[in-house]
Amino acid sequence: MLRNGRQAPRVTASEEALLPIDTILVGDCIEHMNALPAGSVDLVFADPPYNLQLSEGLTRPDQSRVDAVDDDWDKFDSFAHYDAFTRAWLKAARRVLKPDGALWVIGSYHNIFRVGAALQDLDYWLLNDVVWRKANPMPNFRGTRFTNAHETLIWAARDRKSRVTFNYEALKLANDGTQMRSDWLFPICTGAERLKNGEDEKVHPTQKPEALLYRVLNATTRPGDVVLDPFFGTGTTGAVAKKLGRHFIGIERETPYVSAALKRIAAIRPASAEAVATTTPKRAEPRIPFGSLIEQGMIAPGTQLVDDRRRFAALVRADGSLASGPHQGSIHRVGALVQGAEACNGWTFWHLERGGELAPIDVLRTDIRQRMALLSA
Repeated sequence: MLRNGRQAPRVTASEEALLPIDTILVGDCIEHMNALPAGSVDLVFADPPYNLQLSEGLTRPDQSRVDAVDDDWDKFDSFAHYDAFTRAWLKAARRVLKPDGALWVIGSYHNIFRVGAALQDLDYWLLNDVVWRKANPMPNFRGTRFTNAHETLIWAARDRKSRVTFNYEALKLANDGTQMRSDWLFPICTGAERLKNGEDEKVHPTQKPEALLYRVLNATTRPGDVVLDPFFGTGTTGAVAKKLGRHFIGIERETPYVSAALKRIAAIRPASAEAVATTTPKRAEPRIPFGSLIEQGMIAPGTQLVDDRRRFAALVRADGSLASGPHQGSIHRVGALVQGAEACNGWTFWHLERGGELAPIDVLRTDIRQRMALLSA
């Protein structure tokens, strides 16, 4: 399901001719998605109307007005109306996704559960729900409810068999060597990042922070991928996509948002291809058998290998096997047998003397891979 081990497809010349990449399409998102070629985009990121159902204005204790979402685009006649709209755009989005494509959708408690049900009804395959915990949420001024301090994102594959991109190793590196969790802490969009108009008012009431989109795109796309945002707003998805060497297609019907997004994205200078390259997953690296180290003279037959605490020792044999007392076999099998374990990663378990110090034999495998990369460059 998760495409850890191979590069995501880049935009080909024929695809580029058919797709309006790095473009904002103005108008209805469903109509525009239905006009795009089927199976043509790698990822959809959607920040749809939340259907907040605000019947009256919000005020702070000092009676100042809260700038809440009361725009027409967030108003629906009924839940049935909202559900029909949700299913229509999700169906259109699924049609334009590649077979191994995926979708992210963000929402609040007002809408995300209805969206989740629609996703499953339309045969998307849910992968994760992610909680965006806001570092600086708006308080509940009336004191009648808990502070609404998070929003929920759903990550879903186009279908159950989709092998979606997931840059596991890159995320782990970015998280100080620890697996990335499904609860993300980011502040809401404020300061210089928040777009303002000539009257110093917010251009868009629900502008998302770039940090949130940065993690989404860094986690589930590769350079050159096409990301579609059917509710483009002021262009956060496009801005981050351009910075990270991805292509975007935005759809937005409100012209003030389109104008702001165009200006915002035009000012961005993308990073170099080297800077946005994704860490190569270990599973995608060329397979190097232990025997090839012996064939290339990097380890001589008769060399003694030990574990990092010198508790166990094994003799390297000419055929690439190890022998340790009554045990013989591969580096993994012998490593497991001497420990009485069910399994063992021999590459990291067995060590040899190198420069007066013990080093795992995996460093020799890395040396070979680096040579192969230089030769193929």
